[in-house]
Amino acid sequence: MKRAFGVFALILSLALCVGVPVFADGIGAIAKETVKNVIILIPDGMSVAGTTLARFYKGSALAMDGLACGLVSTWNSDGTIADSAPAGSAFATGWKSQTGNIASTGKAYALADARTPDADERLRPVATVLEAARLSGRATGIVCTSEFMHATPADFSAHDPARSNYDNIAEQIVYNRLDVILGGGRKYLSPSARKDKEDLWTILQAEGYGIVDTTVAMKNYAGSKLVGVFGKDDATAAMSYDIDRIPEREPALETMTAKAIEILSADPDGFFLMVEGSKVDWAAHANDPVGIVTDILAFDRAVKVALDFAKKDGNTVIVAVTDHGNSGISIGDKSTSKGYDKTPWAAFIDPLKKAKVTGEGLEAKLPANLMIESKDANGKSVKVFDVSKAPEIRKAVAEYYGIADLSDAEVEAIAKTDAGSLNYTVGPMIAARARIGFTTTGHTGEDVVLYAYDPRGLRPTGAIDNTDIGEYLASSLGVDLDRATKALFLDAVAAFGSKGAVVVEDKADPENPVLIVTKGVDTLSIPRNKSIAYLNGNLVQSDGVTVYNGTSWFVARNLVNLIH
Repeated sequence: MKRAFGVFALILSLALCVGVPVFADGIGAIAKETVKNVIILIPDGMSVAGTTLARFYKGSALAMDGLACGLVSTWNSDGTIADSAPAGSAFATGWKSQTGNIASTGKAYALADARTPDADERLRPVATVLEAARLSGRATGIVCTSEFMHATPADFSAHDPARSNYDNIAEQIVYNRLDVILGGGRKYLSPSARKDKEDLWTILQAEGYGIVDTTVAMKNYAGSKLVGVFGKDDATAAMSYDIDRIPEREPALETMTAKAIEILSADPDGFFLMVEGSKVDWAAHANDPVGIVTDILAFDRAVKVALDFAKKDGNTVIVAVTDHGNSGISIGDKSTSKGYDKTPWAAFIDPLKKAKVTGEGLEAKLPANLMIESKDANGKSVKVFDVSKAPEIRKAVAEYYGIADLSDAEVEAIAKTDAGSLNYTVGPMIAARARIGFTTTGHTGEDVVLYAYDPRGLRPTGAIDNTDIGEYLASSLGVDLDRATKALFLDAVAAFGSKGAVVVEDKADPENPVLIVTKGVDTLSIPRNKSIAYLNGNLVQSDGVTVYNGTSWFVARNLVNLIH
């Protein structure tokens, strides 16, 4: 694999060659020792203007403020504006890749100085810092407010060329021997919702996990392996925005973070934890400043939990960094083009403070049946706004969203919004009243702020690349990501073929393919997405999950070693 090295990358590679853990207070210095624990917290899609708004909305400093130490570029291998999947993969693996990729190398590399895989190494899985930490004996966990198989948590705990392959990703996470999984995604564990009909609930129970779905049950859990799946109802994929959640049913991000640390820190070898404030990004896509600000504050409280632990523990590195910007949010819009210097903070903040819910939360407060059947000029049945519901809409929006001056057009727009999309309608309404600007409903390509705490005084500073984050996390733990890749993801055909074995695919069940390896009297059956195999019918454990990327199979070295 080829790479054009910058100063930091060169020093890092030399240090790893002699087995010295690295990083820098100012890129380039070599660390004297590793730490037991690493916690990375990712506020997905958090642009700096959102952070500034959150600080003034709160009225005091954020926990993150004192940790700010640098800037991080967010580019994909193939483009300027990052998708969450490759952006998170860069943090998790130290590799750039392209849109859609989950902890895999890419196939398109437009950046001249990016680490580039050889042609036969593209779209292959590469080990994550979570997996390398597990191989080192540490406990591991992921916490998020999205589905736990969503792009960012998946980046640390699964591998697939396409982030949308939830069946594959969820199964890999279940089999990847994490100690803690907390977030949304309940429905993706049930066989009825899966093409492969796997019952992941049964598998988790058989592996000794405690499974909870309420805040109280999570807090009361006293075991060492925990899966918590939460949501406002059983059918909802992600958790609610922090301001919308019912506390008894859905724990706050800070509460999940505290529970994860409680469980993981019991491991004497240390731990690795990834925490994502997932829905900052979702609110930004909708141009909803209420969701952005309140979920940033929820994320910041999780940072404080982690930081308080780290300062007391003395052996924990904390990194907080977003994967990319989103929405082009600005404090001030075209209405402040003149008089911007005369616009007080209250003009931006007070409209937001009136809101008791996000647009998503408002949807449940609106009257039912806002649209009714009617006939158009040709006698065709159509749905039209029931204008008799207008007063109820105005009342609900005034009470819960703080807007008391809806226009007729805004009322009708709310009524016509598809279920699940109200953030996209009312978010811009409150943004206009708060003079908050947006340039897009997509991601943006600017550098983002790096926040870090390192008890060794070796946190990264300056402007660095997102792949440098992965290298810093790995070196802090004293693990080698390339070595972990060689332990977990060998090309199965090449590896078994070198031993004279015959390798064939059994696709009798296309949703549950199995790799069959035979040599002499030995037959090794290796199912996709699992960390188990069967040698002559007997169950054996794999050091990692088996990955099939659509063309090639990748297996752990310990499975290859079973064939002599």
